[in-house]
Amino acid sequence: MASLYILLGIIAFFILALYVSNVIQRKKGNTQERETALPSIDVRTKQEKESGCCGMHEVCEKDSLIAAFTEEPEYFDDEELDRFHFRESGSYSDKEVEEFREVFYTIMDEEKPRWVRSLQLREIAVPDQIKDEIVLVVNDLRETKMHA
Repeated sequence: MASLYILLGIIAFFILALYVSNVIQRKKGNTQERETALPSIDVRTKQEKESGCCGMHEVCEKDSLIAAFTEEPEYFDDEELDRFHFRESGSYSDKEVEEFREVFYTIMDEEKPRWVRSLQLREIAVPDQIKDEIVLVVNDLRETKMHA
C-alpha cells in the first residue's frame, strides 16, 4: 500500500513539474506558436550556408554532440566499432576502451564531434571510461574555434 502512495506521489510530482515548466516557457515567450508566427529570415552568407554553420549561435548545429536522428551515420574507418551496437556504456573492457580511444585520437580534430554524432546515430555507446576525456577535448576544440 505504501508503494502505491509513493507511485502516486511520483506521478503527481512529474505532472506538477510539467505544468510549472509549461508556465515558465509561456512567460519567457518560448512557445511553439510564437516561433511559427514569426517569419523566418535567412541572413546567412553564401559561405555560411555552404559550411552548414551560421555562426549566430553559441554551439554550431554542425558540430553538435546532440544528433538529429534523421541523419545517416558517417564512418571514419571505424566500422569495427559497429560490433558494440546496443552495448551498455559501462560494460567495456580496457582493451575495447583503447579501441575507441585510438579511433578518437587518430581522426582529425574537426571530425571529432561528427565522430561522436556518428556513434550516437549508430547506437554505439561511448565507454564510460573515456566520456569525460572526449567531452573535454571536444569542448576545448570548440573554444579554440570560437576564439580563432
